[in-house]
Amino acid sequence: MSTVKEAVEVEVPVHTAYNQWTQFEEFPRFMEGVEKVTQLDDRRNHWTTQVSGVKREFDTEIVDQLPDERITWRTTTGDTRQKGTVRFQRLDDTHTRVELVMEVEPTGVAEKTGDMLGVIDRRVKGDMHRFKEYIEGRGGETGAWRGRIRPGE
Repeated sequence: MSTVKEAVEVEVPVHTAYNQWTQFEEFPRFMEGVEKVTQLDDRRNHWTTQVSGVKREFDTEIVDQLPDERITWRTTTGDTRQKGTVRFQRLDDTHTRVELVMEVEPTGVAEKTGDMLGVIDRRVKGDMHRFKEYIEGRGGETGAWRGRIRPGE
């Protein structure tokens, strides 16, 4: 399993950055290879991705969510194995640090080779920088979900 870590400072308040991140169906706008995310309920999302010509579908479950602080998830179905946490740190009234730490287990020869060559790491770093451009360019969130999900619920 590979660990990828990236942080960006965004020029929006913490609640704006957090609120936008809860809009999972918007992820294809800034995440490379993500074709579609369908929010099934408050905890679960269905993902369709295509990376290097390999199409995958899988479900994720949010296992911990605390507004303006963190969202933690894991995959529950499909060939893709990953888990991660995105954290939001208020720097001041108009700046937020967004940090993503993700563990990914590549499957198949192409994904394992890509991982060894740093493809997954570069893609995630690019996604975080595109999120920064996306949220700063908008100046505000497209929606919000501010519910609390506790581990073990």
